[in-house]
Amino acid sequence: MTAAISKSGTGRKGVATLICGALAAGALTAAGVVVLAPGAAQASSHREAPLISGTPQYDNTDLYAFVSPDHPDTTTIIANVIPFQEPGGGPNFYQFAEDAQYDIRIDNNGDAKEELVFRYTFKTNVKNRKSFLYNTGVVDSLYDPDLNVTQTYDLELIKEKNGKVVHDTKLADDVPVAPSNVGKASMPKYSKLRDQAIYKLSNGAKTFAGQADDPFFADLRVFDLLYGGDLSEVGNDTLKGYNVNTIALQVPNDMIVEAKHQPIVGVWTTTQRKNAQGYYSQVSRLGSPLVNEVVNPLKDKDKFNASQPKDDGQFLKNVTNPELPKLIEAIFKIKAPAEPRNDLVDVFLKGVKGLNQPPYVTPSEELRLNTSIKPAASPKRLGVLDGDNAGFPNGRRLTDDVIDASLQVVEGELVGSKNDLGDAVDKNDKNFEKYFPYVALPTEGSRGKTAKSGADVKSALGDGLTGATSENTPLIAASAGAGAAGILLIGGGLMWWRRMQRPSYRRH
Repeated sequence: MTAAISKSGTGRKGVATLICGALAAGALTAAGVVVLAPGAAQASSHREAPLISGTPQYDNTDLYAFVSPDHPDTTTIIANVIPFQEPGGGPNFYQFAEDAQYDIRIDNNGDAKEELVFRYTFKTNVKNRKSFLYNTGVVDSLYDPDLNVTQTYDLELIKEKNGKVVHDTKLADDVPVAPSNVGKASMPKYSKLRDQAIYKLSNGAKTFAGQADDPFFADLRVFDLLYGGDLSEVGNDTLKGYNVNTIALQVPNDMIVEAKHQPIVGVWTTTQRKNAQGYYSQVSRLGSPLVNEVVNPLKDKDKFNASQPKDDGQFLKNVTNPELPKLIEAIFKIKAPAEPRNDLVDVFLKGVKGLNQPPYVTPSEELRLNTSIKPAASPKRLGVLDGDNAGFPNGRRLTDDVIDASLQVVEGELVGSKNDLGDAVDKNDKNFEKYFPYVALPTEGSRGKTAKSGADVKSALGDGLTGATSENTPLIAASAGAGAAGILLIGGGLMWWRRMQRPSYRRH
């Protein structure tokens, strides 16, 4: 279990990169042994089920839970929504849904029911509805009058027992959300906006909501005829440059555990959406990564998103008799481990005994974390598989390579089938922060050179601005990254796009 795994290039290395891409991309359909067709899922819960793929505001993309490296007496939980955000996607940039409840749920006794629910609900405010702009000038703070569209949120703590609410406490009101990163002209000091959005609660907890770089890293291009048909498209972080909306919460360990002698918690996220009658229904659910992508078949994906952990017995066969190893055997002739896969029951439904399995556990799909295990001084990307018990599947850190680790487990690493599988993407394209909320800053919407003055902007936009007055020119310049002056970025953007079309080869 904790033996180090060789990462040397063996004869199976080329095939390994292909196989791991299949895991990252989701359910695969095999026709014979050479044809692959895409299912409904992509990435780590990015568009993982048919219904939720059409409503990205409610789509939980990834969940992370880890003992905070700089405050080991606390646990940090990060929940991301709205996948594949193109940074320049204005003028209507990316907002949390107002008709949704975004929940972080915690089971602290292993009974497959939540004892604690941290609920985030959002409101949107628009200062000037006569403008199409997200911001009407340079934004220097979250309270800047030039930030035209803003969001705030309330945070509640709901305590439950046996599935019934026993206490409901408002922890925070009207906390500002960090905005989408429009661009360098509009938000020249975006890190300042990020810092202003970190809110400290009275009990020592911290909360954050706002845009961030998508921390998930993987090569998803398995759908292009097996990575281009000749491995010319392998080893590229497909999610590089995309953003997500992040909810992050850092809480004292003793606030979420059942007792000091039982430090293991199970974590999952859900999103509930309000219907026309005013009632909320659950539309998304996420615990461990990749479960609803490659463990559940298409017929169960929407059902899983609407289900609760206590009812996960209905999905047991998907775990004990998984499809993915059979596809790998059919396509790549690597023998699938024998069924039933009870080793996967431990990983996906119970936690690993002696590590993060609570006593008297009810099998259910949750991301389980032993909060008593201190952070590693030098985290290893394969976590527990490489002897680092502070990492995946004991919770999930931002740096954990869940694609490689999960694939090796699915292919029998825990039952004697040692393997060295991976997708040749071993880390995120951006470095993570060393302090809460830890996620990297989002990629800005404008990535080219910005105009040096209002006169430059006026000249670049051409004769259409000939009649502009001097008092209008500063507004035009300040809005370059958010509206009309974005035209200045087209040339640089095209050059960037052409560079991105060239094959990328990364060796690890």
